[in-house]
Amino acid sequence: MSRTLHLAEQLISRPSVTPDDADCQAMLIARLAPLGFKCETIVSGPEHFRVTNLWAKFEGFSPFAHAAPAQEAIESIANTAIAEARLKTLVFAGHTDVVPTGPLEQWHSHPFTPSHRAGKLYGRGAADMKTSIAAMVVAVEEFLAAHPEPALSMAFLITSDEEGPGIDGTVVVCEQLLARGEVPDYCIVGEPTSVRQLGDMIKNGRRGTLSGKLSVKGVQGHIAYPHLAKNPIHLFAPALAELVATKWDAGNEFFPATSWQVSNLHAGTGASNIIPGELVVDFNFRFSTESTPESLQQRLLAILSRHQFEYELKWTLGGLPFLTTPGTLVDAVRGAILAETGVQTELSTTGGTSDGRFIAKICPEIIEFGPINASIHQINEHVLVSSLDPLKNIYKGVLERLAGLA
Repeated sequence: MSRTLHLAEQLISRPSVTPDDADCQAMLIARLAPLGFKCETIVSGPEHFRVTNLWAKFEGFSPFAHAAPAQEAIESIANTAIAEARLKTLVFAGHTDVVPTGPLEQWHSHPFTPSHRAGKLYGRGAADMKTSIAAMVVAVEEFLAAHPEPALSMAFLITSDEEGPGIDGTVVVCEQLLARGEVPDYCIVGEPTSVRQLGDMIKNGRRGTLSGKLSVKGVQGHIAYPHLAKNPIHLFAPALAELVATKWDAGNEFFPATSWQVSNLHAGTGASNIIPGELVVDFNFRFSTESTPESLQQRLLAILSRHQFEYELKWTLGGLPFLTTPGTLVDAVRGAILAETGVQTELSTTGGTSDGRFIAKICPEIIEFGPINASIHQINEHVLVSSLDPLKNIYKGVLERLAGLA
C-alpha cells in the first residue's frame, strides 16, 4: 500500500468532528518528531469546546555550517542575502477536524471506516482535508530522506477548529508565533482546490467576509388596520432593491466584484392577520481588495439613511481579503504541478474563507492547494486513490524548488 494512502486511512478512521482532534495530531507527532521536528501542542478554548493545535518546526541547515571560521565570518557579511534565504520557512497548514457526518444511513459505508469503491477512497475528511495532511507528511519524510540537511526550514500548523467557529484554532497559533517573532515566509494550506483534475486550480488568495444583522423597527398591528401599524417589510423593501442593485466594486485581475447577499430574512408571528413589528435581515459581503470593511459599511449606512426608517445594525468581520501575487511560492507550486501532472494550473480567489486569512497576517506568501473538491462536506465524501501519491509528489517538488534542489 502507498504510504500516503495508509496514513490517510489512519486519519480518516479517527472521528474528529469539530473540535475533537481524536488524537490525529498525536499520530502526526509520532511521524514528525523522529525527523527532527520540535512539536508543540497548543490547547485553547473553553472546557466545552477544547481545540487542539499543533505547531511542529524543523530548522534548516546553513550552507556555510561547515565553513572555516574566517571564511564563515566573510560569508556572513558578504552573503547576507544568501544566509537569510537559507533560513526561509515553508509551513504546511491544515486541519484535522471534519464536519458532522449527516445521516449515517445515507452513507454507503461508515464515514469513519475508510472504504474503497471504483478507485475512490470514501470517508469523512477524505477530500477535506486528511489526504492533504497525509500527503504533506509523507512528502516531508521523503524529502528529508533524500536531503537530510536542506537549506530550508519547514513547519506544520494543524488545528482542530477550522470547520467550527475558528476562534481558538489557527488564529491563536498565529498570534503566539507573532508575539515571539517566529513568522514564516511561505505557506501551503492543504484545502481541496482542484476542480476536474489534480492541480488544475490553486487559490492564491481569498475574498474578505463581512456580515451584518439588520433589525428594521416597525409597529405591530392588525392587518385590517394598517394605518394603526407600521410594516417594517414595506419600509425596507425600497432599500433592499437599492442594495441589490448597487455595484460595490468591479473587482480586479485577481478578484471578482464584491458581492452583497441576503442569507436570511425573518418577520411576522406566523399568523396571517398580524403586521409584524420587526424585520431581521442577515446579509454578507464577500469583498475584494478593491473595497475595505469601512468603505462597505459607510456606503450601506448611507443607503439605509436615505430611506429613513428606524433600525439597529450589528457587524461581524469574518476575515480580510488576502492575495499572493505570482512570485517565488506560486512559481514553485506551478512548477511542481506541471512536472508531476503536465497541468497548467489556474490561479483563483473564488470560494469561501479558509484559515489562510489568519496566516496571511504573519506570512507574505500563501497558496492553497489540494485534491478535487467536488464531494467536500457531502454524504459519501471521497477522493481518487490515484491522486494521492501525485499530490504527495507535488508537495515534495515544492520543497525541492524552495530549497534550490530542483
